[in-house]
Amino acid sequence: MADKITHISGHAVPIEGDEIDTDRIMPARFLKEITFDKMGEYLFYDARFDSDGNPLEFPLNEDRFKDASIMVVHNNFGCGSSREHAPQAIKRYGFNAIIGESFAEIFLGNCRSLGVPAVMMLRPEINALMEELDSNPSLDVSLDLEAMTVSYSDKVVPIALSDQNRSAFLEGTWNSLAMLQANDEAINTTASNLGYFSNFE
Repeated sequence: MADKITHISGHAVPIEGDEIDTDRIMPARFLKEITFDKMGEYLFYDARFDSDGNPLEFPLNEDRFKDASIMVVHNNFGCGSSREHAPQAIKRYGFNAIIGESFAEIFLGNCRSLGVPAVMMLRPEINALMEELDSNPSLDVSLDLEAMTVSYSDKVVPIALSDQNRSAFLEGTWNSLAMLQANDEAINTTASNLGYFSNFE
C-alpha cells in the first residue's frame, strides 16, 4: 500500500494559460532519457530558457516562487500526447499537487499514479487565487481531500475530484505498482488456477 494522501500544504505558483499541453510541459527531445531521474530539470524547459540556455521570464524562474510545491493552472492542463514524462517532471521538480480549472484525462490518471492530486476549481476562484499569489507569493495554500476544499488567507474554496481518484488518495491505493506488489501472493495463486497459464513447455 502507498501512503495515504489527505492534506497538502505549501506555497504555490501560478502558471497562466489555457490548453498547456504535455509538449510544453516536457519538450519531446528530452523523452530520450532512459529513466525519469532528471525529468524535473526539463520541466517547462523551452518556456524557461532560450536557445542558449539563458533564463526567460517565467514563474518557475522567479525567486519569489522558488519554494512552491503546489501548481495553479487554467483550463485543460496536460492536454496533447499522453507522455508520462510530463507529470514525472512536475513531481520530480518538487510539486505535490496541482489546482486547475480542468485537466486532460490521461494526464490526470498519470498524476494519480505518482501521488500528485490534480484537483479542480471554478475559473473565477482560480483567477482569484492566482491574483493573490502574484501579490503575496509566500501565501500558505492548504488542500484538504477529506473536506474537498482549498484554503488560503481567510478563504475556503470547494474543489472537485472524481470519487475514484479521491478514494485512491485517501485509502493509499493510488500507486498501482505498490498494490500489485502487496498482492503478489494472491496474484500468483489466482494465476496458478487459470488453465491457460498451465502446461507451458
